[in-house]
Amino acid sequence: MAKGSKENIVRTFINRNVERHLVKEFLLHETQDAGFGGLTFKRTPEGEMIVLEAENVGRVIGTRGRIINELTRRLEQDFNLHQPKLEVGECEKPALNAQIMASRLASSLERGWFFRRAGNSTAMNIMNEGARGCLIVLSGKVSGARNRTQKFQSGHIKFCGETALSTMDVGYAVAVKKLGTIGCTVAIMRPGTRLPNELIIKSREEVGLEPLPHDYEITESRVSSVSEDEDEELVPDMSEDEMVEASVQAIAEFEAEMTGGEEE
Repeated sequence: MAKGSKENIVRTFINRNVERHLVKEFLLHETQDAGFGGLTFKRTPEGEMIVLEAENVGRVIGTRGRIINELTRRLEQDFNLHQPKLEVGECEKPALNAQIMASRLASSLERGWFFRRAGNSTAMNIMNEGARGCLIVLSGKVSGARNRTQKFQSGHIKFCGETALSTMDVGYAVAVKKLGTIGCTVAIMRPGTRLPNELIIKSREEVGLEPLPHDYEITESRVSSVSEDEDEELVPDMSEDEMVEASVQAIAEFEAEMTGGEEE
């Protein structure tokens, strides 16, 4: 493949990703009041299909589809999309959607909530819905004129690597206050996530193997009885004086054997 064709392919992918990012920012700004939860792009022979996930579907569609038709028209004119088709789906569990929770957190801060109360209540709501872990980061003019960062963490969190990319859902929003802006980042580990270090031990019947013979089965009662018998053999029923005399006698016999072997 020629060098020019490779550069054209790379440039095409870059332009497509930039275009999708701009579309996401546009729809996030227009549907923020409806609880924007994310986008999914699908390329079809008929055109570009965009599936928008929202908390309140009615606010995105509007009366007789007025709002969604206007959004579709603007996507085609402003972003030069080929026959875009915008669909809206309802978010079943908003508390497990990182983007929705980040928007709620930013709205709470703008309404005057104290940042600790807002962060702790958001983390509590996420964990109560069954998430394995969550991380909330507030950065900016949190409590005064100086910039600072405050973190709220609960449960399991992965910060980097393939595990973080595949198991963590990340959302971001901005709260505008009188002193300045506050960036709100919410990262949620999805429920039912199995980490690489977590192993599941299955029985032989579950994996389709024949059971072991009865002689190889080790039960807890058998192990405990064997250990008790060994303890009884190792510790005989003797008094302290008898044990001392037996030890002295054993040492004397050992020394006699050693001296006898040297004389021979």
